[in-house]
Amino acid sequence: MKDAIYLVLDMENDLVHADGPNGRAAYGEQVRSRGILENTRRAVDKARAAGLHIGFVRVGFSPDYRECPPNSPIFSGARKNGIFKLGEWGTEVHPDLGRQPGDFDIVKHRVSPFYSTSLEAILRANGIKRIYCSGISTNAVVQATVRDGHDRDYEMVVLEDACCGLTAEEHDNAIKSLQRFCRITNSQDVVFE
Repeated sequence: MKDAIYLVLDMENDLVHADGPNGRAAYGEQVRSRGILENTRRAVDKARAAGLHIGFVRVGFSPDYRECPPNSPIFSGARKNGIFKLGEWGTEVHPDLGRQPGDFDIVKHRVSPFYSTSLEAILRANGIKRIYCSGISTNAVVQATVRDGHDRDYEMVVLEDACCGLTAEEHDNAIKSLQRFCRITNSQDVVFE
């Protein structure tokens, strides 16, 4: 395996599946109009063919939401709406993305996949130096991953066409702000090395 990983961020049913609560709302509209599932699957297949590690990052909480921060504007709706429950369909990776048993599964309880997860141990144990990433949303998990990874001295690469926000404007603004911290490419042009 190479010293790089492709992290697929929060591409779980509650957020991106057409039958999920967010898939029927604004996120779903962006996922469909931007071809996020197809672009992500293309990138996953290319990364596999290049011998990269693949990691699927999922946000999720115990059924009683014991890890869910009660005062978080971004997570306060999870408990109220009964979403992001670990062990249920909603926190599974979207089936079209081709998850395999050997892929890393990183479960997080906050926006950043680095905070209180197994991610850093996985990266160190596998000698990872470069992190490719994409997911939903650009202005939350993607931005947090890039900034936290950058500050931990990883080379960061974002696949722009496999990311989206609630709106095109949110996505565009997030990508503009990330350009200082990473390289931006897309699922068509990326060369996993």
